[in-house]
Amino acid sequence: MNLYFQLDLYLYNDNLYLESGVVPSPLEQFEIIPFLPMKIGDLYFSFTNPSLFMLLTLSLVLLLVHFVTKKGGGKSVPNAWQSLVELIYDFVPNLVNEQIGGLSGNVKQQFFPCIFVTFTFLLFCNLQGMIPYSFTVTSHFLITLGLSFSIFIGITIVGFQRNGLHFLSFLLPAGVPLPLAPFLVLLELISYCFRALSLGIRLFANMMAGHSLVKILSGFAWTMLCMNDLLYFIGDLGPLFIVLALTGPELGVAISQAHVSTISICIYLNDATNLHQTCLLFIYN
Repeated sequence: MNLYFQLDLYLYNDNLYLESGVVPSPLEQFEIIPFLPMKIGDLYFSFTNPSLFMLLTLSLVLLLVHFVTKKGGGKSVPNAWQSLVELIYDFVPNLVNEQIGGLSGNVKQQFFPCIFVTFTFLLFCNLQGMIPYSFTVTSHFLITLGLSFSIFIGITIVGFQRNGLHFLSFLLPAGVPLPLAPFLVLLELISYCFRALSLGIRLFANMMAGHSLVKILSGFAWTMLCMNDLLYFIGDLGPLFIVLALTGPELGVAISQAHVSTISICIYLNDATNLHQTCLLFIYN
C-alpha cells in the first residue's frame, strides 16, 4: 500500500463519515499503517507512517540547517529561516550552561550536539504533527519510550565514564542508618530507572491528549456544519471558535514539550556528572 493510496483512503473514509453523520474516532489519527510490509521470522521491519514522518522531519531539519548555513550564513541581515536556526542554536548552549554545572565550558560543549539534535528533532516532530493528515510521531508511547531509554542508557554510560564505580554512590544518600540502606538502595534504583519512563510518558501523554481533544472538537464542529441547518450553523460557531482557540495552546504544548524534555535530559546529565549524594561507605573510608 503506497502513500498516495493511503492518503486517498483517509479522504474517502472521512467522506463516508460525513455522509453517514458519524463522527470518526479521535484515536484513528494515531493508527500505525505499514506502507512496505516486511517480516523476517517473527520480527517486523515494516516501513510505516511513523517511519515516513520521522524521515521527513529529519530531512526537513537537515535541509533547513544546510540551506541557512550555506546560502544565508554570510548575510549581515539574516532572513526568517536563518533567524530561526540561530535562535535554536543560541538557545541550546544557554540551556546546557544553565542546567549542567561543575564542568568546564569545553566539557559542556561535548554534550551540545546530542542535546541540540534531540531538541530540534522533538520540536519539528511535534510541529509537523499539527499539520492536517500528518502523523504525530511523538504521540506513540513505544517511540517516545525507545527515545527516552536510549538517552537514559547514554547518560548512565557518561556517569560511569566520568565517575567510575563511585557513580553508584547516588543509590545511598548520605547519613542513612545502616539497617535502612538495603531498602533505600532498592528504592533509589527504582526511582532512577523510572526517569526513562517518565521522560517518555510525559511527552507521549501530552501530545496524544492535546491532539485527541482538538480532533474531537474539530469533528463535532465539522459535523454540525454539514447538517445544512441554520440553527445548527449558528450553534456551531461556538465549537468552531473553541477549536481555533485550542490550536494556539496546542502549538504552545508542542514547543514546550520539546523544551521540557530537553531540560529533563540536561538535569539527568547534571546528576550523572556531578554526584551530589555520597555513599555511606565512602564517608567512613
